Amino acid sequence: MKKSSSILINKNSVTAVAIGGFDGMHLAHQELFKNLGKNGGIIAIESGYANITPNTYRQEYTNYPVYYYVLDNIKHLSGEEFIVLLKEEFPNLEKIVVGFDFHFGKNRKYNTSNLAELFKGEVQVIKEVRIDDNPVHSRIIREYIKNGDIPTVTKLLGREYKIFGKQIRGQGLGSKSFFPTINISVTKFILPEEGVYATKTIINEEEYNSITFLGNRVTTDGSFAVETHIIDEDIKNRYSSVQIKFCEKIRDNKKFDSFEELKEQIKRDINKTKDFFLKLK
Repeated sequence: MKKSSSILINKNSVTAVAIGGFDGMHLAHQELFKNLGKNGGIIAIESGYANITPNTYRQEYTNYPVYYYVLDNIKHLSGEEFIVLLKEEFPNLEKIVVGFDFHFGKNRKYNTSNLAELFKGEVQVIKEVRIDDNPVHSRIIREYIKNGDIPTVTKLLGREYKIFGKQIRGQGLGSKSFFPTINISVTKFILPEEGVYATKTIINEEEYNSITFLGNRVTTDGSFAVETHIIDEDIKNRYSSVQIKFCEKIRDNKKFDSFEELKEQIKRDINKTKDFFLKLK
């Protein structure tokens, strides 16, 4: 369930903040948040590159309030001016938590050492987090997502990768000739490479095992689609919001010579997906 993006906490009560881009809200980010204490807050710098957890979707993965600062509005500030801004915004600020590679101020001139010099309070710098010798960084996770390496993405995020979208009208072939699907428009989230995935689809806060195709429909109309089939359920109603969690890639996207060949392949994909979820039990 998505937590509210409008958690209202008086900034005067915030005594510790974590600062960063925080796209992904992944395991390394969570290490920062562990050091905030009871009256913590998160400052997310919006650079325009967030597409794992864009905009206020970050709030889903923390109980701390998230405050958003647009990079273009603050990148001209010197290090000293940035600290003044923080003290104005959070007058009782006593502690700042950042990652080892944190930079701030005009031209990213200032680093963690400068932060410790400029801020008259506690500065805690969290070392690089690695899992199975993989550095946990948003830019690295994005590459694994784009390559369809879902197990590695899950490890680095500490959860399944999830996208949000709006249901749209599809071709109408699924319910008539193949298998009924929910077609989704996704605009803000990075998508895995084209193919078929074992997924979990969330509708009205109910989670269902599903199989999801994303890519160009090379066998039919050639258009790009994100469509999910709920396994062993008949979901006919239309919903404004649909969430999809990616669990495992089943196969690459490919062109088939006939609808019948495609239909038989979809049957095999569904059976393979069912086997995947059975093994998780």
